[in-house]
Amino acid sequence: MALLNKSDWHNSAPLWQNGPVPGAFYNFPGSSAQSNVGGFQRSQAPMTTGTSVVGIQFKDGVLIAADVLGSYGSLARFRNLERVMKVNDNIILGAGGDYADYQCLKSNIERKILEEQCLDDGLVLKPKALHCWLTRVLYNRRSSFDPFWNNFIIGGIEDDKLFLGTVDKLGTAYSDPVIASGYGAYMATPILRKAYTENKEMSKEQAIDLVYKVMQVLYYRDARSFPKYQLGIITKDGGVEIQGPLTLDGYWGPAVM
Repeated sequence: MALLNKSDWHNSAPLWQNGPVPGAFYNFPGSSAQSNVGGFQRSQAPMTTGTSVVGIQFKDGVLIAADVLGSYGSLARFRNLERVMKVNDNIILGAGGDYADYQCLKSNIERKILEEQCLDDGLVLKPKALHCWLTRVLYNRRSSFDPFWNNFIIGGIEDDKLFLGTVDKLGTAYSDPVIASGYGAYMATPILRKAYTENKEMSKEQAIDLVYKVMQVLYYRDARSFPKYQLGIITKDGGVEIQGPLTLDGYWGPAVM
């Protein structure tokens, strides 16, 4: 049997009844009529992204920090994207990864808080509950092969106890007194953990100074970072405070020796 040229494919008979023509895609039964390849097309990579988020517990509260840069690939395009939010009087949240996915989940969280306020039943969302909910949402999307491309750090106070937890796009979750996501997991975690191990009862001011140093290290080492960052602070007495954008000092002159 003679082989067909590509120019003759569209004139060929299907390989089997209702099957594909040689050289053409096959539309599976039940697939979208508008699709030429069948199934659904998923985004395989994030677009506008934020880099590291760092979090640490101190004596009377929790602190979370993230810079305000949104990178479009390797282009430092958006320089005022807020990635630390106040959820309620008990919780702060920091997000890394795809900013559009963060905006989607942020709107869902704000809707949950609004519904809770409308019920007015005296109950409020707690940090462990938000951490568990985000874990289930992200794992569900991962299992549907349509993940939210984010890493979240959740900090808060529950029953007068401090909580700091994280969950990534795969639904992998854990809690720890020191957490950093993105590039900060490699560059910031050793600095934070060493300082926390040496002084677990550090004050708020000491924690702020430590995070400033860590964000400075990330600014020097991470090509997707920025010298302005937000600081989310939650304390047992003072409630929630979102500071920033705060500016980092940097020195880019030649190193001595």
